[in-house]
Amino acid sequence: MDMQLTGHRVLITGASQGIGEGLAKAFAAEGCELALVARSADKLEALAAALRTTHGVRVDVLALDMAQPGAIAQIASFAGDVDVLVNNAGAIPGGNLWDVGPEQWRQGWELKVFGYIDLTRAVYPGMKARAKEGRRGVILNNIGNGGQNPDFNYIAGSTGNAALMAFTCALGGRSLEDGIRVVGVNPGPVATERIAKVLRNHAARLLGDERRSGELMAGYPLGRAATVAEVADLFVFLASPRSAYTSGTIVTVDGGITSRRSVA
Repeated sequence: MDMQLTGHRVLITGASQGIGEGLAKAFAAEGCELALVARSADKLEALAAALRTTHGVRVDVLALDMAQPGAIAQIASFAGDVDVLVNNAGAIPGGNLWDVGPEQWRQGWELKVFGYIDLTRAVYPGMKARAKEGRRGVILNNIGNGGQNPDFNYIAGSTGNAALMAFTCALGGRSLEDGIRVVGVNPGPVATERIAKVLRNHAARLLGDERRSGELMAGYPLGRAATVAEVADLFVFLASPRSAYTSGTIVTVDGGITSRRSVA
């Protein structure tokens, strides 16, 4: 299926690895121009070179820490006239109310929660102006199903993700009036190095041996986490004109984890 995205300019944060890298590959395969942001210059350059060779698309990269003062304005300037913004950078630390100290809590939210909000504020006016010329914009927030599943042992992340869900729905409920769609995606566990590390930590805490992390994976739907491609392909569809009536909502892709709650 042609997603009608050829030539669209896509800004992706946290693009050097994991889901961000998968997003870059998926949008490049659709013929999009990419503006990639992450902290690791080496990883960004290697990814950009591979995408240029494989897909023949323009790929610009910017290596910086988004939490540093002035970073948001720098990213907005670097990205230019973007058609699609994918907020993807950041990971909020796990732990309960006493495991996560005030500095850790604020650092996690600075990058993921406020980073998403601030970058959206920075690119929205330009998207709105271009929409008047027929170039409708899309803002996609990679959030996570922790916001739908409050977890005492992931309290900072559950709270932050819930805030981003509310932000996405509040903005996306009116954004079509400005020719912009705003949509959130809530992945569950995804097969990345990050989830592997999380499972090892859980196995050490719950089972006394991090090497038993595979036992925890067996409890997931289909006995596995989602693949990066399964998540990235959803983002591509949501960014495309084929999803032109989708805004102000959250799409959960977790194999039914959120929906299988039971009272018995």
